[in-house]
Amino acid sequence: MQHDLGRLGIWTFGFDPHPAGKVRETAAELEELGFGAVWFGEAFGRDAMSQAALLLDATKRMVVATGIANIYLRHPMTTAAAERSLGEQHPGRFVLGLGGHRVPDVQLDWEGYRIPFSGRPVSGMRDYLVDMDKVPLNAASAARPRRVLAALGPKMLDLAAELTWGAHPYFVPVEHTAMARERMGPAAYLAVEQAVVLDPDPEIKRGHVAAYVTAAPHHRANLLRLGFDETDFSSDRLADALVPGRSLEAIAARVREHFDAGANHVCLQVLTSTPGELPMREWRELAALL
Repeated sequence: MQHDLGRLGIWTFGFDPHPAGKVRETAAELEELGFGAVWFGEAFGRDAMSQAALLLDATKRMVVATGIANIYLRHPMTTAAAERSLGEQHPGRFVLGLGGHRVPDVQLDWEGYRIPFSGRPVSGMRDYLVDMDKVPLNAASAARPRRVLAALGPKMLDLAAELTWGAHPYFVPVEHTAMARERMGPAAYLAVEQAVVLDPDPEIKRGHVAAYVTAAPHHRANLLRLGFDETDFSSDRLADALVPGRSLEAIAARVREHFDAGANHVCLQVLTSTPGELPMREWRELAALL
């Protein structure tokens, strides 16, 4: 049996700086608040599969989803083995989000560390998925958890609809949700990340947008495809399109817009002035939207 992600989930990078005990307590509270899923990113913290195991062990019903596990950090056989192991231990509660692609021929680095990249995004992802399915694992359970792709462009959305459960777009306006639904058709699952702010400081969302349009060429390319231009990258127009107003009403309205555009699930990422701290107060406030 596959557990339902519900309409609303939480997306966060916030677990990594905190000890495992604190992460367990936090996950249990998110489940108690009623969120259907918790999504987390992978960067310079815990390995995505280890983090997923930690969260799954701390909860009973909530779905745990990688958003995303980077395909350039692990061999397809390693990913397939971890995927099936987590699926066996927690039937129906693990969703494997895969991504890590970058614009071809662009190498990125972060504080001096060169981010691994090889091949072209769409063909590389296709090959990776095919290789995962070829792995002849001697596992107790052959059941495979649901997969989604960090799909932005039309070709990756097509691949998500063809070979996986669906797509997990990140850093996108409502216009992208509508395009993704039209592109993938009615059967594909669409889980959209939506950044939100409850703090009155307008620089929080501006800083969030500036970080991605500066350091992530694939996000710049996606926004240009959607009709934004270079002048928008430092504008409030783009910031408002990506991050709604600072009230529960404004956030609820943006969530409804994503659903009306075709989303099945929206996972909320809280932005704060203290990104190293878990936004428990804000998560508790957002539970009112459930």
